[in-house]
Amino acid sequence: MLRTEERQRLARERREEREKQHAAKETQILEKERKAKLQYEKQLEERQRKLKEMKQKEEQRRAAVEEKRKQKIEEEKERYEAVLHRTLERSQRLETRQKRWSWGGSVTPDSEGKTASKRSPSTANLKQAEAAVSKCLSSSAALLNASDRTRRSQLSPLDSSVISRLLAPTQASLARSKSAATLSAD
Repeated sequence: MLRTEERQRLARERREEREKQHAAKETQILEKERKAKLQYEKQLEERQRKLKEMKQKEEQRRAAVEEKRKQKIEEEKERYEAVLHRTLERSQRLETRQKRWSWGGSVTPDSEGKTASKRSPSTANLKQAEAAVSKCLSSSAALLNASDRTRRSQLSPLDSSVISRLLAPTQASLARSKSAATLSAD
């Protein structure tokens, strides 16, 4: 009987020992799972944080590019307006100059004959003065065109055509200049 009790006690102790070991293994496994879960959650949070930072940087970069683009457009607009303003001022100055000269009276074929007979300059001298004036006007127009070409090459085709039309002297303005020159030569 002692032997059976002894065997039962030893079997019970072994069983309890196995249960303790099993419970310890279970807790170790649970602890490992908990640590792995925490690690995974940390990695997820880190990834999300990095993604968020990347998105913010990308948005900032896009905003900077957009701001730069807007600034460039604004500068181009200001440059265009300045060119247009200068062109308008120049054409107005030319018009007022030409009007000033034309107020003195124009040289018509009728009046030319009268003044020619009174002052008696030869018609050859008048024609020479007229040729000199037209040559001077064409060379100054060529200089203006050459300096403006560099500026116009930076403009759009529509803007450059508008500016060239504004800068081109009309036949009336050339005639007024010629008449003023002949009057001043007289």
